[in-house]
Amino acid sequence: MEYGAAIRDEWSLDPDFLTLNHGSYGATPRVVRAAQDVWRARLEAQPSRFFRDTYPAAIRHAAAALASFLGANADDLAFVENATTGCNAVLRSLRLAPGDEILALAHVYGAVRNTIRHVCERAGATLVEAAIPFPRPLPDDITAAVAAAITPRTRIAVIDHITSASALVLPIAAIIAACHARGVPVLVDGAHGPGHVDLDLTALDADWYTGNCHKWLNAAKGCAFLWARPDRQADLHPVTISHGYGQGFRAEFDWTGTFDPSAYLSVTAALDFHARLGGPRLRARNATLAFEGARLVAARLGTETGGGNAVSGAMGLVRLPGRVDATDMRARLLALGTDAPVSAIGDTAWLRISAQAYNEPADYERLCDLVARALAAQQASAAF
Repeated sequence: MEYGAAIRDEWSLDPDFLTLNHGSYGATPRVVRAAQDVWRARLEAQPSRFFRDTYPAAIRHAAAALASFLGANADDLAFVENATTGCNAVLRSLRLAPGDEILALAHVYGAVRNTIRHVCERAGATLVEAAIPFPRPLPDDITAAVAAAITPRTRIAVIDHITSASALVLPIAAIIAACHARGVPVLVDGAHGPGHVDLDLTALDADWYTGNCHKWLNAAKGCAFLWARPDRQADLHPVTISHGYGQGFRAEFDWTGTFDPSAYLSVTAALDFHARLGGPRLRARNATLAFEGARLVAARLGTETGGGNAVSGAMGLVRLPGRVDATDMRARLLALGTDAPVSAIGDTAWLRISAQAYNEPADYERLCDLVARALAAQQASAAF
């Protein structure tokens, strides 16, 4: 299988735009969009017949295919729109009391932090954030930092499998084991997990795991899942309560009201596409390319990378030199024709790159030139 520009036409990406941000929104291949269109056509041919006769078996078939890929039982997996929705379902199903604590990382995804804040404010509970070493943290140090933040009041730990802004692949199995040893259940925000790293949800043994399929698995937008261990399903409810209320995990999540389920049902095409691109070989190739790409950009800028081999995946992080306005820099890069995001971590601006099958080393060479132009323009504007 060839990668890079040779297969870029599998997607509908703008050829004049340097796409290096697969991590944020993914990119749906043509073949998956075609499969989604087939499901939409079947739905609209006769909606009543589709939702009553076709949909129940079709959604379970799709769930079974995805569960097999994830090393899970299909009965323990349901579709949701995105990982943030999955986190909301778990967190808003909790029965918290005043004084309880929810543990998260200082690098927690912003939308999930807001969800935790919301449920804590309503219950009189407290959000506790574990500070993790950065940059280039060691896996054991990350696990120790999480364990040190657990208290007798910790009711749940919400842990990113792969952090968003800082692009760190966390030692999630070790973190889960450390939390369970203290009697703390774990919700894993695996927004970047499926198709990015190898996954075996049964072996991982989290209490809940939610992940996006539209990012690294190349599914259609709005395709994600929530997996719940059987003993954690009884009091778990979707964000939207509907006709299945009280009838169990599958009944409640499989139907929350009239919607277009084509993103879920076409996940089988995304799984086939991921396998055709190499599956494990693709995942390893993307991680290597992102690591080398980040090192290249850091060397050109005279700075450093944010992760090391032990905590790196298909995204890489590079420190930008000097004092950089992250929001302004992101806008300048978009105007120059690339979408690599820039985030402020502490008082430093960091550039995040992604590596997907359609990327190649020349993309990061081109990025270096665009970043240099954006930095020069920002500095000139500040001086003026």
